Amino acid sequence: MKIHEYQGKALLARHGVGIPQGEAVSSAAEAGDAARRLGGRVVVKAQIHAGGRGKGGGVKLVETAEDAARIAGEMLGMTLVTAQTGPGGQRVSRLLVEEGLDIASELYLGLLIDRAAQRPLMMASAAGGMDIEQVAAQTPELIHKVHIDPGIGLAAFQARRLAYAVGLTGPVARKAAALMQSVATVFHAVDASLIEINPLVVTGAGDVLALDAKVTLDDNALFRHPALGELRDLAEEEELEVEASQHGLNYIRLDGTIGCMVNGAGLAMATMDIIKLAGGEPANFLDVGGGANAEQIRNAFRLLLSDTKVRAVLINIFGGILRCDVLADGVIAAVTELGVRVPVVIRMEGTNVDEGRRILRDSGLNFTTADSMGEAAQRVVELAASKSTPVPPSRPGRGSG
Repeated sequence: MKIHEYQGKALLARHGVGIPQGEAVSSAAEAGDAARRLGGRVVVKAQIHAGGRGKGGGVKLVETAEDAARIAGEMLGMTLVTAQTGPGGQRVSRLLVEEGLDIASELYLGLLIDRAAQRPLMMASAAGGMDIEQVAAQTPELIHKVHIDPGIGLAAFQARRLAYAVGLTGPVARKAAALMQSVATVFHAVDASLIEINPLVVTGAGDVLALDAKVTLDDNALFRHPALGELRDLAEEEELEVEASQHGLNYIRLDGTIGCMVNGAGLAMATMDIIKLAGGEPANFLDVGGGANAEQIRNAFRLLLSDTKVRAVLINIFGGILRCDVLADGVIAAVTELGVRVPVVIRMEGTNVDEGRRILRDSGLNFTTADSMGEAAQRVVELAASKSTPVPPSRPGRGSG
């Protein structure tokens, strides 16, 4: 679960991480008032769940409260397009007004889970700022890393090592090391999956502050932190993804034309890969889960078909907890009720697979069935390519499988 910069900074500040003074606002008048309280010279920052805001015009330094109000009026309601939002951009409905700082240098600090090492990984670089992605791709040696033992936390010597590696010395290095340890404490305390501070700044006075904060929380752990769940901003999320979460489905919208319905995240990833190998493009990631029922299948179909780019649907199910006959009944009910107007290819294996296939054959709907993932991918790609516009379901009597 992503949260806004101002929310992430509040979490960091509670654990001793230094941040600039600032206020979250939602109107031009509030921005002007906040700027006056902060001394006039402030930075006005659009609050969206994406990076690259500065390059997109979402971060402005102003010298007076009047300018802050004017800039805020221009930003609020705008659609901000960055490299991370995609071409559709995101609408700005809230701003962060922060004090202007005397910045001596900019660094990068990030903390995430290294799944290969099975422990948190902290990264730091002297090349902080908006182009950290290029630094990682072109000069990875400038990014310094340490793994954190979950039972110990970030040790003081590890934090000092990172501070020295990015060129800090003396009292500033000690302050940076203490900040790093505090960030590691926050990461563990809130069950975060990512904390990224870019830039981490050293001021002219020698203070070390988090000038930005991107925080992602592990939503699987929110039962331990009910208050953090209230930080979720549904307006920042894809509408279909929000709806999917309400039905216990894992859905991520993509840019292709082939809708995918799969049970199990690993199988879903493999299904998307094999569609691409067959020359197609998946329209989504959709994991209905191992214990899906007819209601969830109907909701899954509705989500798939809400994407107008979908030209064909591939259902790839391994019947373990979800029996194949239950799947077949659910698919038939969904297709009939929703009036599915695109070709549907079904590949299933597992419990009651023969009964499931019989139910599909006897349904009178023109499903296409396949025995292997490769065959299913090839057929769905062919069908999607042949349908420039969606077609109604057919009832010739028996499916092709």
